[in-house]
Amino acid sequence: MPMTSKVFETFDAAVAGVPDGVTIMVPGFGGVGLPRNLLAALHRQGAKGMTGISNNAGGMGDQVDVGILVEAGRMKKMICAFTAATHPSRPTPFVTMYNNDEVDAELVPQGTLAERIRAAAFGIGAFYTPTSVGTELAEGKEHREMNGRTYVLEYPLHADYALIRAWRADTFGNLQFRLTQRNFNPIMAMAAKTTIVEVEDAIVPVGELDADKIHVPGIYVNRLVKIPPDGIWE
Repeated sequence: MPMTSKVFETFDAAVAGVPDGVTIMVPGFGGVGLPRNLLAALHRQGAKGMTGISNNAGGMGDQVDVGILVEAGRMKKMICAFTAATHPSRPTPFVTMYNNDEVDAELVPQGTLAERIRAAAFGIGAFYTPTSVGTELAEGKEHREMNGRTYVLEYPLHADYALIRAWRADTFGNLQFRLTQRNFNPIMAMAAKTTIVEVEDAIVPVGELDADKIHVPGIYVNRLVKIPPDGIWE
């Protein structure tokens, strides 16, 4: 493999250099949008003391999500929109660990979470939003009155690494998404210093993707891995 290539042969190779203590972004919502193979590889790799930014802190069941890193004690903090279990009688590993002071959490309204990530991606220094005004989530934050309405100041969320799942890519890293891959994946891919992508359908030569249908330019992408036909994740 040429040193300049963004294409890696295995998921383990793609995450091999992730150090302890980094901040990582992982999209949520499940379905086809989760980078399950990269999460499984990072779990095997062993990085710890990380801060996670995701829509939620992981669910329950046998499908790989960010919860495997939480349950393994690799996360020191989760920044997410949903921290509570969907069924109060069935607490997730995150809820149990949070109640035992084993992991920290920052709750962010979902729209604010998305906008904080987008602000990082687009180089926006901060923004005002009416969301959370009058709640505990706005305590200690700057408030401003504009046009008769109160807004709270929020800052961008940057990450060291983003783990992303895309439908197709070219060898430069231009990405196309499909279905629920277009939730947090595009903005997270642009908000991290290093973006690692597992590609579902194909990694094609530069020029084969329709330029009008590229959702993330390759300038934001650092590493690509093609998902094998069996769709492995362990």
